[in-house]
Amino acid sequence: MQPKDTLEKVKKLRELTGVGFKDCKNAIDENNGDIEKSIEFLRKKGIAKANKKMQRVAADGLVSIYEKDNKFSIVEVNSETDFVAKNEEFIKFVESISKIALSTSGKMNDLLISKMENNKTVNDNLVALIAKIGEKITLRRTDFIDSENLINFSYTHTPTKNNLGKIGVIISLESDKKKDVLKEFGKQLSMHVAALSPLAIDKDDIDVNLINKEKEIITEELTNSGKDPKIIEKIANGKLNKFISDNTLLNQEWILEPKKKVKDVLKEIAGINKIVIKRFVRFKVGEGV
Repeated sequence: MQPKDTLEKVKKLRELTGVGFKDCKNAIDENNGDIEKSIEFLRKKGIAKANKKMQRVAADGLVSIYEKDNKFSIVEVNSETDFVAKNEEFIKFVESISKIALSTSGKMNDLLISKMENNKTVNDNLVALIAKIGEKITLRRTDFIDSENLINFSYTHTPTKNNLGKIGVIISLESDKKKDVLKEFGKQLSMHVAALSPLAIDKDDIDVNLINKEKEIITEELTNSGKDPKIIEKIANGKLNKFISDNTLLNQEWILEPKKKVKDVLKEIAGINKIVIKRFVRFKVGEGV
């Protein structure tokens, strides 16, 4: 193959893969100028490279929300640094998969094998992005809220672009009121969830193991502080009730008027009608990583 032809193929391979000149030249040489085989060759190298990077921690990134016909999807994609989270290719990737997540109802396995615009799967594009950018990137989690008999809202805290930021919330209400009437309240409630991060809607929705663990911690703390054993149970129950109140949406103090609880505001807004919080999802980038 003539040097000029080789350079043209290397250039084309670089455009297709985003990989550096030296690696592309090597791939072209190893595969006798065959572009498709060279892509496969580099992809295999990219997978090896990506696996090595997976040992690092990715706790930055973006949350993206996508909405269509009152259905909402939400995804969190992590990177190692905020620098990559601001990268246009990373942003485009996150936006694209949030749209795909809507069609897969937020099911991770279905999302990973779904095809993107380049006719390659989300997982293959993820591997290619890792190889190109040189950081660990992970599709951490995804969720979905359907539209059937529900009124849905979303909120993105300090968005870098529309519905793209570090904290995202989607929430579902059941009500006989119209969505446009509840629009402002839906936004405020979503903002409240973003700010106060409730664990559940009400007491019965909290994992019983979490409550038992919290009571165990509180009781041990009180015992170690030298409190009278006779009053430890009473104090522990009081502290546990406070924990439940602070971490359940309906029992939290309303962020816009702390003298009221969310359930009180819900009744006021509902009036003679009905408003029930059915579900919420809150993603914060890197939380728990």
